[in-house]
Amino acid sequence: MPRKIRMIFPVPMSAHTRALIQSQVPPALVHRADFEVEFVGSSGLVSFADSYYDLYVMESICLEAGLRAEAEGCAAVCINTMSDSALYALRSRLSIPVIAPAQTAYHHACLLGHRFSIITMWQPWLALYEKTIKEYGLGARLASVRHIDTRPDLQDLLEGKEAVVFAKLEAAARAAIDEDGADVIVLGSTTMHQSHAYLAACLGVPVINPGLLAYKVCEMLLELGLTHSKRAFPSPARLQDELLFPNR
Repeated sequence: MPRKIRMIFPVPMSAHTRALIQSQVPPALVHRADFEVEFVGSSGLVSFADSYYDLYVMESICLEAGLRAEAEGCAAVCINTMSDSALYALRSRLSIPVIAPAQTAYHHACLLGHRFSIITMWQPWLALYEKTIKEYGLGARLASVRHIDTRPDLQDLLEGKEAVVFAKLEAAARAAIDEDGADVIVLGSTTMHQSHAYLAACLGVPVINPGLLAYKVCEMLLELGLTHSKRAFPSPARLQDELLFPNR
């Protein structure tokens, strides 16, 4: 019986989008035959994560999908957005491991260097980095956040725009290294994974692909029999799942 790791992507996925999102985790990097990766998208809500309202919408999407994951027998949940939406709520509600890419990427960046920079697509996403960096207490390790002023495309991601977007991302990352003092680069969205190989080959510092790294940490926790501490994330005294999501 495979152990299923559910990747929660808080945007509806078409057949085309699903293939692009799933390519974050190449089959060759699924460590064991008894692990199975499953990507799920939003049933209808769409969020560009471009406002505090949208961040709340993403919390709702991820919380509901996480509840379904444990109820349907998944072994672990991986939130597939750098907002880390509903991470602590799901750790409180669930007993299976719950991992998210921003927390995972930032702490691994601290393992690999002294200071890291986040390279992202556009200015409206800056609020979500400010939120997570403050929540994890990593402000002293953050060299900078740089964006390339390019609205994200949730349908095609970076496909077909490599020549322009990759060069802009490289320029932003080089400025973060040369001017801001970064010695590790973190991609600012799991939807930017298509740029990882290019940037890793040309920058000369570690480049973290957050979605894939978060998935691999799920594998590791399952292999080691570890999950989050219920002392840190106590279970609720009263469950209200049906009131929160009456149609679930």
